[in-house]
Amino acid sequence: MSWRRTLRLQGLLFVAAPLLRLLASTWRIEWRGQPLTRSAASPARLFAFWHGGLLPIAWAIRGRGIVAMVSEHRDGELIARVLEGWGFGLVRGSSTRGGGKVLLGMIRALAEGRDGAITPDGPRGPAEVPHIGTVRAAQRAGVAIIPVRVEASRAWRARSWDRFLVPKPFARVVFTADAPWTPGEGDDASLVDELRRRIGGAGIA
Repeated sequence: MSWRRTLRLQGLLFVAAPLLRLLASTWRIEWRGQPLTRSAASPARLFAFWHGGLLPIAWAIRGRGIVAMVSEHRDGELIARVLEGWGFGLVRGSSTRGGGKVLLGMIRALAEGRDGAITPDGPRGPAEVPHIGTVRAAQRAGVAIIPVRVEASRAWRARSWDRFLVPKPFARVVFTADAPWTPGEGDDASLVDELRRRIGGAGIA
């Protein structure tokens, strides 16, 4: 990373990080379905949610040492720094460049007993269309996928491919963690369709 990019990133973080914390602290959060906490003896889990819901979900599950997969693209750098500040571990990579390496990083973290977080349609979409890598990581690590949906009573939507969701101040934000799904054998298309069905949509309530 060039020194100019580093300076720009540090400037963005200086402004954005405290503003995001202030905004998120006003949200009225409700978590439904599968509990966030688990016993040390319980197997690791892989939380899966659409890229557009990354911000509010990351806030809801922060501070738990969960390992998140984040793109190495420059847009992912700001997200990575914010997630680090919120207590996440990171594996960095791309679904198109070095995808096998980053997938192995997630598998190792899950095999070590750490929960993981992944956006199956990231980092560049199409929106709410999963890549098979999420299923492969769960299969090879022998863990269940926890599909998570998010709804906000009031929110802004970015004009990006994922319609990035930013709940407005004091919005009611509801997260629904579906039943654990352990993907078995099957063709890629069927497994991807099942994952897509289980996550469902994200939106404004």
